[in-house]
Amino acid sequence: METETTHTVKTPLSSDMQGIKADSDMEYFWYAVYVKSRHEFRVHEQLTGTHIETFLPTVERLRRWKDRKKLVTFPLFPGYLFVHIPKNKDDMLAVLKTHGVVRFLSIKPGKPEPVPDIQITSLKKLVENKVDLDPYPYLTEGQRVRIKSGALAGVEGILKERRGYQILILSIDILQQGASARVEALDVEPA
Repeated sequence: METETTHTVKTPLSSDMQGIKADSDMEYFWYAVYVKSRHEFRVHEQLTGTHIETFLPTVERLRRWKDRKKLVTFPLFPGYLFVHIPKNKDDMLAVLKTHGVVRFLSIKPGKPEPVPDIQITSLKKLVENKVDLDPYPYLTEGQRVRIKSGALAGVEGILKERRGYQILILSIDILQQGASARVEALDVEPA
């Protein structure tokens, strides 16, 4: 028994909030943030408290102990969460000053790399619709497809076969990780 939940908070920024500048003309980007081990939920709460929009994709898994069973919430991508901020030093510094944050993910040192909106939107849609998600190794090869109907319409990913089933693999490039969901091959079209 696995279910998925998401932790997303979207609140407007105001200029009096810990030095974060508010400007309706600023363009916001999603960034992947690497955090200390087992600090995902704490960092999420702290950033939410400073009115920074965050996205922490989570899954619930049934865990068994000798005396009981319990649904436990885990991050889908351990050690990572996403923030939605403008591309300026003040906002990035506010995130980096948060206890538990290690660094922004980047290709070039010191230049955080934005995560494409379609990847975040697709991941949110998978999590919100409680699709059976599993972490999946990062993939760059295979046919890119889009789901054409149903609750997941518009979600893009890579179509693969696993154990006789068709799965859609959603890759988050900057994390070099992904998630997979079982789909019907008839519900997808080339992207």
